[in-house]
Amino acid sequence: MEHAPKTKEKKKVIITVGCEYGCGGPALARKIAADYGIPCYDRDLIDAIIEEAGFSKDLLDKAEKAQEIRGRDVTINPAKLGAIKYHNLTDRVVFLQRETVKRLAARGSCVFVGRCADHILRHQEKCLNVFIYAPSAVRLENVMKAHSLNKTDAKLLIKKSDEDLHARYKQVTGTYRGDRHNRHLLIDSSLLGIDRTAKLIEEVASEVFGIEGCQDIEGALVRKGTKDAVTAAASSIGETDTAPDKPPVATAEMGV
Repeated sequence: MEHAPKTKEKKKVIITVGCEYGCGGPALARKIAADYGIPCYDRDLIDAIIEEAGFSKDLLDKAEKAQEIRGRDVTINPAKLGAIKYHNLTDRVVFLQRETVKRLAARGSCVFVGRCADHILRHQEKCLNVFIYAPSAVRLENVMKAHSLNKTDAKLLIKKSDEDLHARYKQVTGTYRGDRHNRHLLIDSSLLGIDRTAKLIEEVASEVFGIEGCQDIEGALVRKGTKDAVTAAASSIGETDTAPDKPPVATAEMGV
């Protein structure tokens, strides 16, 4: 009697990509996601989910810079978010950003760009955390080219971006962005370039997750960049979330 060949178990793959501004981290994350056929969640998509849940773009931008936001926002949709119990809305924005990352990760395999995902998903059974950096001269050249800026303006943009990213990471996690103890791989993207660096990370992912290619990866329930992704995730958050009595950023779990 012939036995049907066993179907290889598909594995869930979660990769987080943190990066310095101007080193090509988002492009690298998108390349990995495209090679694997899984979603890539970046700031724009996650912010779109939070906006769908009822927060204004202005509040999200302020929270991105780790600015404290006092009072209540009349644009919040109570039906989706429940009663707002925080006087400091920054805490609420941070809370929902954390919950969004967790819920997107729970939906299936994916790649995250920034969003403190390495810290938020630190209890995930398997999660490959990567940090991408590059020499200052390379970052400067990339930013000048990408934004058509002169050297002086590009330096100012990099400095401001780094300050905002460091402040936000500290606010959300209580730790320091780029700390090697928070990552599994730290890679200079200028050494091999975007495509070959992506391949290097994929080789490591093959060992970590026990996969040979996209055929071995558990498919995600929500695909990148679609309106369905935004609506479904925002709806999922709104169905079950209520604001806890104490801001989560002030708990021991957050390292404060």
